[in-house]
Amino acid sequence: MQVKKYRAGTIKEATAMVKEVLGHDAMIISTKKIKGDGKHGLFEVTAIPPGSDISSGHSDPFVNVKSELMSIKEMLYLLNHSGSFSEKLLLTPGVLNIYSRMIKNGINEHYARLFLQRTGVFNGNSDNGMNNVKEKVSKEIKQVIKTKDPFKAGENRPIIAAFIGTTGVGKTTTIAKLAAQLMLKFGKKVGLISIDAYRIGAMEQLNTYANILGIPCFKAFKKKDLLFALKKMEGKNVVLIDTAGQSQYDMSRIEELKRMMPGDMNINTHLLLSVATTESEMNKAAVNFSALKYNSYIFTKTDETERWGSIINQVMKLNLPISYITNGQKVPEDIEQADKAKILNLLLSKD
Repeated sequence: MQVKKYRAGTIKEATAMVKEVLGHDAMIISTKKIKGDGKHGLFEVTAIPPGSDISSGHSDPFVNVKSELMSIKEMLYLLNHSGSFSEKLLLTPGVLNIYSRMIKNGINEHYARLFLQRTGVFNGNSDNGMNNVKEKVSKEIKQVIKTKDPFKAGENRPIIAAFIGTTGVGKTTTIAKLAAQLMLKFGKKVGLISIDAYRIGAMEQLNTYANILGIPCFKAFKKKDLLFALKKMEGKNVVLIDTAGQSQYDMSRIEELKRMMPGDMNINTHLLLSVATTESEMNKAAVNFSALKYNSYIFTKTDETERWGSIINQVMKLNLPISYITNGQKVPEDIEQADKAKILNLLLSKD
């Protein structure tokens, strides 16, 4: 394996030299600051040509850092987006790779830096290899993730859960998945209510699922209809309410839904957010739907994106628990109760 070293006054200049000589697909092995003739010293970047086999030869001193390799393209991206943070980032062993993984997975750069800073890896600890840094970052992210089981047993009265969110986020399908799982897996008596007066198709779809499962399904267009439907559901363990999908910008419709489900009805509300949408649109939905005082997040359409970072970005903005994650259209299979370990793995596993 041919190892090359390039030195310059800045990391960016040294990296540019690697790009010019070895090309965009060259791989960075290490970066460090060394003493030079000038006042501020020099930066040294060690790289290998594209296609090099780093695993050949057990005596190779770089074989243990195979998992920390980074392409020139990735390095230049981070340099251009990290500002003054880049020197600290690049000169700490093991940190650069984890930072890159977080960014590639869509975690906001501010939060990625915050997690690293909270670990203390920049405080001069010499044991900052990749595995050690990953463990510390995982611990920091884990502390901000909360999970919740909204159907946990222990209450004598029925658990009433309403599902809110934008049009097409997957409310009706999610309710069908939950209804099937709660019945078949946990033996719950379940009832369904649709208050989607704007899409007749949504009511028909929910009614179809209800017929398949053999459970009651009521339609409600006004608050008195909802009260009547809930009265008919008194013998059920769980009542799931499907609401009309609406734009997060249509505050009049959101207020209308709020009037139909006032706080004194003991309805637990859960906000569905699509991971496939942009971070800004997701946050806008979370802010505007907050008028309905939702109790948890349900993140949907995780199968439609490779970047899960928006989940942690949203939790950092408004720290509410995550109850479920959906990953496809199959009923009832494609839904999972939120699990911290699985979320962490998806956030930090992208190479």
